[in-house]
Amino acid sequence: MTDLAFALIRHADYQQRDNTPSAHQPWPLTTEGQAQAVVGAAHLLDMATMLGLPLNDCWYSSPLARARETAEIMRVELKVSGPLVFCDDLMERGLGSANNLSIDEVEMCLNDLGLFEDTPVDWKADSEFRLPLPGAESLMDAGQRVAQRLLTIAANSENHFTLVPVFGHGAAFRHAAYHLGVLDWKDIRRFSMHHALPVVIAQNADGEWAQVAGEWKERTRQTDFTD
Repeated sequence: MTDLAFALIRHADYQQRDNTPSAHQPWPLTTEGQAQAVVGAAHLLDMATMLGLPLNDCWYSSPLARARETAEIMRVELKVSGPLVFCDDLMERGLGSANNLSIDEVEMCLNDLGLFEDTPVDWKADSEFRLPLPGAESLMDAGQRVAQRLLTIAANSENHFTLVPVFGHGAAFRHAAYHLGVLDWKDIRRFSMHHALPVVIAQNADGEWAQVAGEWKERTRQTDFTD
């Protein structure tokens, strides 16, 4: 039995605005997303059983509606009565003053400020690029933030010998997995996450992290970088 495991669960499908980075969009799940969360609950229980770990009573979530609603649906399905703790540190990469603007609007803003020439063509997916705007983060920044929150949760001995569900966002989770040594650099772009299906990472006695259950989603051109 592993000492500690996290079920990293990307939010289900939500009402994302077209051509707009997810960032801190406030919209709820779609009907399809609600159904995905129900299916995800069954997968979560199956993984806990397979690993021989009880589900922790305390669940953690990004406060953004798409993650919160995914967690709430799963909790109802699994009849969980413990607390759901919201952590700002689990939110998706923030774009600062450009949060929730469309890609065209962000690029127009950068052009008006004379900053567009220095912006990578694939800026939205560039792990190390940070928009030159107040409050903006890079994907690596967001991953470090999420990884640190996971380590803080792991330090609480009450979470040991359990499977701790954590609800958040695909890009931030993947970059956190890199910071924890679970993913290689090349795999950050190679993979996405399935909506509402857990990827389980566990810490061994030496403090090292590894993936022990669940599957990352292989990216295609059609599914690139919607998270």
